Amino acid sequence: MSAVVGLPEIEAARARIAGMIRPTPVDPSPGLSERAGVPVWLKLEHLQHTGSFKLRGASNAVARLDEAARARGVAAASTGNHGRALAHAARRAGARAVICMSALVPRNKVEAIEALGAEARIVGASQDDAQVEVDRLVAEEGMVSIPPFDHRDVIAGQGTLGLEMIEAVPELDTLVVQLSGGGLIAGIAAAAKARRPAVRVVGVSMARGAAMQASLAAGRPVPVEELPTLADSLGGGIGHDNRHTFAMVRELVDEVVLLSEPEIAAGVRHCYWQERQVVEGAGGAGVAAMLAGRVAARGPVMLLLSGGNIDMKLHHRIVSGEDVDVAVEEAPCPESGS
Repeated sequence: MSAVVGLPEIEAARARIAGMIRPTPVDPSPGLSERAGVPVWLKLEHLQHTGSFKLRGASNAVARLDEAARARGVAAASTGNHGRALAHAARRAGARAVICMSALVPRNKVEAIEALGAEARIVGASQDDAQVEVDRLVAEEGMVSIPPFDHRDVIAGQGTLGLEMIEAVPELDTLVVQLSGGGLIAGIAAAAKARRPAVRVVGVSMARGAAMQASLAAGRPVPVEELPTLADSLGGGIGHDNRHTFAMVRELVDEVVLLSEPEIAAGVRHCYWQERQVVEGAGGAGVAAMLAGRVAARGPVMLLLSGGNIDMKLHHRIVSGEDVDVAVEEAPCPESGS
């Protein structure tokens, strides 16, 4: 079977999860349109159930499990949003869920997962550390692994967003989409380019620990150090044995943009003050790229607001104009000399 997830799988996923997810609105952004000189649209996926796009892929993957697999339960490594989505989908299906996360995952995301009845396990300081625990659960307890991105059913579920985006604005020139492990952008690009081959797809990530961009530059999946960032849900590696998303991103994504922490913060602020939307750092990454002048606008552009699961105290600090640097705040205090 091809590594690339195609339109038939995405259309089947759309039919399968129709009653489980919310088709989210597409709104124009007058301010960004004036700045860019072309129509700019916002896909408000942060209004999805569980607060992010992840519910689409998780719901599709859980719905595809047979009764025996559901009885064994599901497990995943997550930076937060996939875990929350999988916990929601598992509860709906009556299945046990264990979500493994690194110590970098914000506490508000851990608590949201636990509130949905899943077990949250904090393991190590990286996604790779968390994945080791998932692998143990699969090997020793027979649980089913549903990874956050490199999984056909997850990619197909995320691809349903691409169908909605193209259908909302058929004349789109450019789609700007968050890039982490690649499941989101791979699915969206596959769907959008199947419907409109000329559309450009631009991936956006943070400069701190952009695993997919480092892998594309190396020509193969490579490990990266995970660092604290305002775009915490874009953290994590892509997996040494990546089967789908690396190939799909390399084939379907036209350009990748990396953002500084101040640029990410500017995206969050703009979404709040100008668009009246509350987004997390990763959720506003496309807006941040547009504000920073990193997206060449030749025709109608759509920016994805991918998630809104931000700690509201942090959000308040950012939108109030505070210079927030989570890397500095999370660094250990140096020992005092004597």
